[in-house]
Amino acid sequence: MKLLLTSGGVTNPSIHSALVGLLGKPVAECNALVVPTAQWGHPMCGPGSVRGLVAAEPDFRHLSGLGWASLGVLELTALPTIGAERWVPWVRDADVLLVDGGDATYLCHWMRESGLADLLPSLPDMVWVGVSAGSMVMTPRIGSSFVEWPSAPDDRTLGVVDFAIFPHLDAFPMNTLANAERWAADIGVPAYAIDEQTAIKVTDGSVDVVSEGQWKAFGSQPTGIASLPA
Repeated sequence: MKLLLTSGGVTNPSIHSALVGLLGKPVAECNALVVPTAQWGHPMCGPGSVRGLVAAEPDFRHLSGLGWASLGVLELTALPTIGAERWVPWVRDADVLLVDGGDATYLCHWMRESGLADLLPSLPDMVWVGVSAGSMVMTPRIGSSFVEWPSAPDDRTLGVVDFAIFPHLDAFPMNTLANAERWAADIGVPAYAIDEQTAIKVTDGSVDVVSEGQWKAFGSQPTGIASLPA
């Protein structure tokens, strides 16, 4: 799997170019599935924001509204009730998964419960575009301050990559560099703080920061893929 881990989506030409490079063809020729699941786990999200995502409304122009050849919805909470024989072909036929933000621990739970986490190792050509929690779910931990889902057992997530992500740098009052530095001191793994104009590209074990904005790395240099979901 090829990862494009963002804070705010495909927000500038540099990130767009990185996305096209991972896809191997123009966005307009690619079939996408959008995953809204993380939104249900966050108190700031709900039916209106999910509708905007799946309808590719202007607020989501940097993710679902990029001009895909086709855009379908993959709601992970429904998958355990319909059987893998139905939904696995949908995923295999897609070029890209667009995984929106919300609560990363809730998303992690449903990735495991649905079986999507188990499927990931068999999708080497799939591109995963994450926004906020959709990126953070691939890391080992998100930090307790980012956990909004009351049923989360802790702040651990999938650990597909070996670094953590502090998103929305300077986009919200609490997402300051000073708070990112305190967060990084406690997270226990290499980490990045990234703003809305920054993405982290992970492919073939290589980690590259793609940015037209602000970002900061903490700790030793990450090596990329840590492990595939168990």
